[in-house]
Amino acid sequence: MLSSQESETKKISRIFNALGNETRVKIILLVKETKRPLHIKAIAQILGIDYAALYRHVQVLDKYGVVEIYNVGRSRVLELKNADVLNNLIEITKTLMQ
Repeated sequence: MLSSQESETKKISRIFNALGNETRVKIILLVKETKRPLHIKAIAQILGIDYAALYRHVQVLDKYGVVEIYNVGRSRVLELKNADVLNNLIEITKTLMQ
């Protein structure tokens, strides 16, 4: 059985792994820039990615609490959870790149 610290380390690692994918970063930045929820289909079109492929990335982000998916009519819409935390993380990353 994993110790509490090992379990936490594993969870943190999985979140960083989810955020470490270029397509997922593009999704996050796009939703962040619009400052409003976006239809997943529109995100797929903007990024030039097949809807099914994009949706798999969105599911990973949802699983780790980065985004929330909800239905609006027959469409699925994506919104950032903890947008302030993500903005801080993006700024920290930019600082690390210097």
